[in-house]
Amino acid sequence: MTQWYESLFDNYGKQYDRENFAQGTSGECDFIESEIGSDRSLRILDIGCGTGRHSIELAKRGYTVTGVDLSDSMLSRAKEKARSLNLQINFLRHDARDLPFRNEFDLAIMLCEGGFPLMETDEMNFNILRSAANCLRMNGKLIFTTLNGLFPLFHSVKDFLASEQTGGNATYENNTFDLMTFRDHNTTTVTNDLGKTVRLQCNERYYVPSEITWLLRSLGFTSIHIAGARLGAFSRNDTLTTDDYEMLVIAKK
Repeated sequence: MTQWYESLFDNYGKQYDRENFAQGTSGECDFIESEIGSDRSLRILDIGCGTGRHSIELAKRGYTVTGVDLSDSMLSRAKEKARSLNLQINFLRHDARDLPFRNEFDLAIMLCEGGFPLMETDEMNFNILRSAANCLRMNGKLIFTTLNGLFPLFHSVKDFLASEQTGGNATYENNTFDLMTFRDHNTTTVTNDLGKTVRLQCNERYYVPSEITWLLRSLGFTSIHIAGARLGAFSRNDTLTTDDYEMLVIAKK
């Protein structure tokens, strides 16, 4: 059965690049560079690369990047953009839950919910983190963003459900938040690249910081830092608060 996230990213590449949440690429790559000391000898893996916006920006800055995604449509858009810029980037179709790499990369990034936490079960989400960990060399680093479970709690479930969230082309409504599973079920409506309106029943998992820390420690990460994720302006200094919709996670093996 095709899952909602597979349907969402079909014929959505050009529209995706216009979304509000996709406009912070340069600033986010500034942060990535600072985290690796601008060392261009390091190999970078972009998990859930989508249209390749981070892969392409990093390649433009001289880094060797491999981008992986589940969507053929998004990968086609990424390859098209890279070709237009004469950039050599290895874009591959892989499922983030079962990546084929072992101890090959110095840094893995997974930004803007590039896979985690979109999966339909907690076990599948964990498999993504485990797969990312397996890709990294000793002392490798994982940087990713995920939904902040403190946000819907602080703003009260009642208020969270009552508010219709909008973000550019996409709209979100009919939210139901389950306190037992920390999952938000909602109806997402987008207009795809063909001009067709698509309505999807979505299911996303919110995580609290202590869960993320426990999951990563169980995978052998020894240093874990969690901050608020500010669009286009990632920083370790942004203390995570209940007003942050997303959290930024930096973990080192």
